[in-house]
Amino acid sequence: MTAPALELSHVTKTYGDFTAVNDLSLSVPTGCVYGFLGPNGAGKTTSLRMILEIIRPTSGTITVLGSTSALAVRGRIGYLPEEKGLYKKMKAWAIIAYFATLKGMSRRAAKARAYELLKRYGLADFAEARTEALSKGMGQKVQVLAAIAHDPEFVILDEPFSGLDPVNQTVMEEIITDLRARGHTVIFSTHVMAHAERLCDRLAIIAKGRKLFDGTPEEARQMLPRRVQLLTDDGIAPLRDLPTVSAISSTANGAWQIELRAGADVQAILQACFTHNIRPRGFRFDEPTLHDVFVQLVGPDAKEATHR
Repeated sequence: MTAPALELSHVTKTYGDFTAVNDLSLSVPTGCVYGFLGPNGAGKTTSLRMILEIIRPTSGTITVLGSTSALAVRGRIGYLPEEKGLYKKMKAWAIIAYFATLKGMSRRAAKARAYELLKRYGLADFAEARTEALSKGMGQKVQVLAAIAHDPEFVILDEPFSGLDPVNQTVMEEIITDLRARGHTVIFSTHVMAHAERLCDRLAIIAKGRKLFDGTPEEARQMLPRRVQLLTDDGIAPLRDLPTVSAISSTANGAWQIELRAGADVQAILQACFTHNIRPRGFRFDEPTLHDVFVQLVGPDAKEATHR
């Protein structure tokens, strides 16, 4: 059985009386995309910095790629920090190549790798441009490519989608899925649930430094009841006795909201309608989303989470 790429056990970080991360334990399987979700101030960046040994935990243990020190395996790790920044006078290809050489690649191999990555992700025409001339989105892509130029097996991206337009967000998602397809492990932090919904194999939701959930997106969605909206002129009393139904209530638009029990088959509701001569004029199934789960778990602090 393959060892996890990352393990945190009862990790806590305090600053005086303030607890930034509180008793955090999680395990990231090798080769998966793992989302680290939470509102701003939840402790995501602090946790990522502890994983990388930029700061040390107050208590608890962290194992990265089988080592108790990220510094010992830093050549196998790629990192995009939350604070983005590039050397303004350097050309795009030179930035990528420079960071690759810092990880041990030869200058010739690093330059070839830089041009390869720029071409693959749509920046070939800007290879010779100084980074100060690049848009914010292009500059951020260059910085991500610099983080992965040495082909790291474990990549940590802190808010990689922040400030990107929809086109560049799509490219960022492509980079992440490409890394996973090649067997690499990616952990990224975000408060935008749509990215996590599309990308993550597993995810953790944290708020105020505490882990509220850890599992697959499907396991997260199963935490909330599934609902059916039924519009009919007929009586729906027979549906109340179905073992798959936990509650029925009326809605403002005159429909019935039917809350299903865990694991219930939506088709059973339609079958019951036909059996009892209940004629639907409208029927809609609402599958819970990660955004719904996030709002339910995090509460008022979830306001900033969006569907972008």
